[in-house]
Amino acid sequence: MSHHVFRDLKIIELAGVLAGPSVGYFFAELGATVIKIENPKTNGDVTRSWKLKTENPKDDGSAYFWSVNAFKEFISLDISSPSQLQKLYELVKDADIIVTNFKNGDEEKLKVDYLTLSKINPELIYASINGFGSDSPRSAYDLILQAESGFMFMNGEPNSKPVKMPVAFIDLLAGHQLKEAILIALIDLYKNKKGSHVSVSLFDSAIASLANQATNWLIGGHMPKAMGSLHPNIAPYGELFDTKDNHQVTFAIGSNKQFKQLCEMIQFPTLASDPKYATNQLRVVNRIQLYHIIYNYIKQFNFKDLYNLCLEKEIPIGKIRNLKEVFELPEAKAMMKEFTFSKKKIPVVSGIAFKFHT
Repeated sequence: MSHHVFRDLKIIELAGVLAGPSVGYFFAELGATVIKIENPKTNGDVTRSWKLKTENPKDDGSAYFWSVNAFKEFISLDISSPSQLQKLYELVKDADIIVTNFKNGDEEKLKVDYLTLSKINPELIYASINGFGSDSPRSAYDLILQAESGFMFMNGEPNSKPVKMPVAFIDLLAGHQLKEAILIALIDLYKNKKGSHVSVSLFDSAIASLANQATNWLIGGHMPKAMGSLHPNIAPYGELFDTKDNHQVTFAIGSNKQFKQLCEMIQFPTLASDPKYATNQLRVVNRIQLYHIIYNYIKQFNFKDLYNLCLEKEIPIGKIRNLKEVFELPEAKAMMKEFTFSKKKIPVVSGIAFKFHT
């Protein structure tokens, strides 16, 4: 299947920051014409100004901005001005999708709500993102959602203060939810020749992503707490180990077979049948003692030898890599793209992780 599967789609993006623009980025990468409307009064998307100390203050955009805005067209419009609003309406006439993330009530004030735009284009798919539901006046940043939805409470080391994740994951999760809704709306459009209004809230996206932590509480009565990288249901899983040559690794031992393989690799095969560690649940109960035992054995290996042995024995191992190391991996290099803006080549990471095999 072509990388330009959406080449006939025209998308208008009336959204800023990360969640909404990540949706536009997805369609732009797959060949759609994505027109990002930016307000000249605010110097465009606010993330254009979110620059690191190392970035050139004169550049028209930041590294953050380009993470989800590559491959788009940019039009500057102040839609609070009637003449500028008419220009937007002209663009809407033959658009397929519009992506918005207005605060509650702002789309009506600005006359860009679904009812208004669907009269101009009845087949329009109007896709909107909000913070806490369409009736809530609260403005929402990913940090606030990580706090309100339980993620920060669970995240961090034991006895540390709550910690947010280092990427705005709730924004990205909401973007994925909205993409799914748009794709369903496109199927409906092709079948029934009518547009629709789909929406997603950041809060609902966060709650939908709590997965086993939610059911650990709802079914097991277990209050999740900060455990660092440890898994509440599996051990050893997430503990950090140092190698002889000072690399850090972690293991995801999800079955008795994998635990047995690990014990054989460290040349302590009887550990797998020890009554304290024979089952996963016992390993969870006695994980601290087990960690110290395994730590001392792992410390005797050099990283490369350990890594190769684990791959050979199908033991899930991960090296704790910084981003320099990550982007030296061939698999990560394959996810990189480059585009040209103002005669300057800008490297970005693809937002698309799936592949079509024909």
